[in-house]
Amino acid sequence: MIFFENIKKKKATLIKLYPEAIIIDVTSKSLDQYVKLSPFYPHGEIPVPFSENVFSYSVEGIWQGLKVFNNEGIDTSRFLNKTMSNLKRTIKMFGLPLGHSKGVDGDDLLDYVSARKLIYVPSYYWMLEHKAKDEIDQLIQIAISNDLVLLDFDTNSDIENPKKPLSHASLIKTYIELKHPELVEKRFHFPKNVKNSKKKKSMNETSKIANADQLTLNF
Repeated sequence: MIFFENIKKKKATLIKLYPEAIIIDVTSKSLDQYVKLSPFYPHGEIPVPFSENVFSYSVEGIWQGLKVFNNEGIDTSRFLNKTMSNLKRTIKMFGLPLGHSKGVDGDDLLDYVSARKLIYVPSYYWMLEHKAKDEIDQLIQIAISNDLVLLDFDTNSDIENPKKPLSHASLIKTYIELKHPELVEKRFHFPKNVKNSKKKKSMNETSKIANADQLTLNF
């Protein structure tokens, strides 16, 4: 079974919750090949949604570049950033965010949740499919024979919840489970102190964005 947890959680706690699981850091701070699963990773040639022949080095570059603030519009220079740093655009610098532009030349302004559905998730899944296939295949092989825990800075898996950043680890989990639904309830080891009711709840855990429609690429 695949789980995702906050990277700040103590290792001892993770081991207790997920005995014998393989634990992998998928953040921009990862020291191995799984750093390529970070939305900040500069793969290059990632299509910018609703923008013909426009590409970005990273998914985060797309997300930040298409943001519109009351003091500044889109910033296509974020598409060209391949350093994994200085990508974010903040309220402190640019004022209140108004939404995301639907493409570099679009007149439509998307609200936060709509932008997640039409820009962020499709771009991230495109990246997984075309730029990080080897890493995803490796995770699948691990999940076939072991419980797998993905570490992220965020753990919100509800695409409809705009109050917290969306966990890209949850997107990885959903992406893999859409391709391999048999992994949704295939847990190998339970904590010794977990009761049967909690076991059932744990086995039924799945991301709220587990919807095949999210794999539709709208560009």
